[in-house]
This record gives sequence, C-alpha cells and structure tokens, in this order.
Amino acid sequence: MTTTGSTPPTLPETLARLRGAQKGHARGAPAYSVYVNRRIGRLFAAVAYRWGLTPNQVTMVSALHTFAGIAVIATVPPSWWAGVVVAALLVAGYAWDSADGQVARLRGGGSIAGEWLDHFVDAVKIASLHLAVLVGLYRFGDVDEVVLLVPIGFSVVATATFFGMILNDLLKAARGVASTHARAGGTFARSMLLLPTDFGVLCLAFVLWGASPLFLLVYGALFAVNALFLCAAAVKWFREMRRVD
Repeated sequence: MTTTGSTPPTLPETLARLRGAQKGHARGAPAYSVYVNRRIGRLFAAVAYRWGLTPNQVTMVSALHTFAGIAVIATVPPSWWAGVVVAALLVAGYAWDSADGQVARLRGGGSIAGEWLDHFVDAVKIASLHLAVLVGLYRFGDVDEVVLLVPIGFSVVATATFFGMILNDLLKAARGVASTHARAGGTFARSMLLLPTDFGVLCLAFVLWGASPLFLLVYGALFAVNALFLCAAAVKWFREMRRVD
C-alpha cells in the first residue's frame, strides 16, 4: 500500500494496515472479544486514525460511551428502550476500548502513560458497572434484598479477575517471561467455552434491562459462571507464578 504526497490513506488501506499490525490474542480470550469486538474496534480505529485522534483521545471516547451507559442504568427506570440504549452505549464503549491500542500501533507504538490510562479507565468501568446495577435495582426494582447481593458479588469477582490478569502480566514481565498477549491465541472451541466470561456478552445482556425477571436470570447466571472461572483461574495463576519463581 502506498500513498502519494500528503494524501492520507483511504479507509480500506487503513483497515489493511490494521490487519497486518494486529497482535495475537491471549489463550483465554473469549469469542466475542476476539471475533466481534476486535473487528468493530478495527473499524473504529481506522476512522479515528483518519480523523487524527490520538490513542488517549480514543480511550476517552470509549470512556464517554461506557460511563454514559452506566449512568443510564443507575438513573433511568428500566424499560425496553433504556435497555437498548444501555447495551448500545456499552457495546460501543467496549469497541472503542479495543480501538485505542490499534490506533497506537498505526501511529508507530503506544506509551506507558497511554497504557496506564487505558487500564485505569477499565478498572473504574468494571467496578462501577455492577454498582450501577445495584443502584438501579435498589431504586427501581421490586426485588428481594438478597438479590442485591448479586451485583455486589459480581463487582468483587470482576474487579479481582481484572486485577489478577494485569498482575500476571506485570509479574511475568518483571521476570522476563512472555505475557499472555505474546502467545498464540487459543482454539475457537476454547473461545466459545469462555463466552460467558466475556465483557461483551455482559454488555449485550442489558438489552433485557427492561424485563427485570429475565435480566436477573441472565445476569445471575453470568455472575455464577464468572465466579467459578475466577476460582479456577486463581488456582491456575498461582501455579504459574510458582513456576516463574
């Protein structure tokens, strides 16, 4: 691919460059993130690159979408249209979250500050999303108090899982061991098996926000699967750390 003078690359040319610069996904990456979110993010990254946005600006666009969706959960009574709005905002925010790193690769590489900002926004997002569900259920839902323990537990599980994954890479890097992103991706079957742990699936579940009994059924099932995943992953991660030692 070549361009003449100062003419920017076309959108198809930018997408082609992104495909060529794509990093491998971790073995534990679930299907939505790999096969759907990354592709939407690639399109967003190409558009952002042509608009001249920096990776940090793309991160803030992601945050704007995500936290707008979280605000709707906590402040707007559940309805079918509110659920669609929340799901759309969260899905868009997740795709933009994938785009910032891709924009950085297009521009020749990212920065430590940019990586910190990306992870910091992710950490706030992961914790606050479930707390917004707690607030929304408390304010607008006719549910038993026991049900309110589910979003509290989900917030703990999601935060601990995210921290564990980040800590794994940091500790391995400190010992010169390749991070999970440096390894080849897992199989399609493995990605599908891990689909219930995918943040993108959680985003889509909010389409049901207006149908409280059905939403709580799906949300509770996702919580249970994610809690089981964290328990199994914690054992695996600890064994990996012992091998690194």
